[in-house]
Amino acid sequence: MARQARTSFPNHVHHLLVRGHNRELIAVDDDDRRLLMSHVVGAFKEHGVALHAFVLMPNHLHLLATPGSAEGIGRSMQSMGRRYVAAFNARHERTGTLWEGRYRAHMVGGDDHVLRCMRFIELNPNRVGLAPGLLDYTWSSLAHHLGATRDSSITEPPAYWRLGNTPFEREAAYRQYLEAGIGGQEALEILAALTSGRPWGNSAYLREVEKIAGHSLVARPRGRPRKSAD
Repeated sequence: MARQARTSFPNHVHHLLVRGHNRELIAVDDDDRRLLMSHVVGAFKEHGVALHAFVLMPNHLHLLATPGSAEGIGRSMQSMGRRYVAAFNARHERTGTLWEGRYRAHMVGGDDHVLRCMRFIELNPNRVGLAPGLLDYTWSSLAHHLGATRDSSITEPPAYWRLGNTPFEREAAYRQYLEAGIGGQEALEILAALTSGRPWGNSAYLREVEKIAGHSLVARPRGRPRKSAD
């Protein structure tokens, strides 16, 4: 069966996931983690992709990013994956693949949905018990968005800028957003978008991307349309 083509538009926010083969570790220690993130940042810079948020988990990596071209995401992920695996294999004296197939991706639109996706990404360690507090996990962009650190590789998306007029206002508003937590249905919707590759956003955004694509990008109910009562 042919693989489903990804939908990727320039200047649209994308949520990306790359996972270790058989859920194995993609980074053994902090040296690996620094190396992986350096390849991500380097590839994104090379191909004109803005990095908004990330979390590096033991066996997978989530990224939120906006490409400047339709090819930016694909070329960046290919470059990052190839270079990091070569370095990882050499360092750990291993051969073969590291990734579980292709990376997964979907577009995200509408301020609220972009912020929800950021929250989903940055709260990942807290949801699975790797960090009891918001700032207890090192390998994510959460500390940057709360003002605890400054990461020059991060470019805040417009949705984050609109949280307030000053850095303090934005950080405080985003902290409240994080503390509200993630509902189970919301998490399922985001994971379903990653699995299907379909855009995730409000109705106005979905209409916008379907107009650009020239065809439906939203899942429709299966079967025949229901007959009206009359």
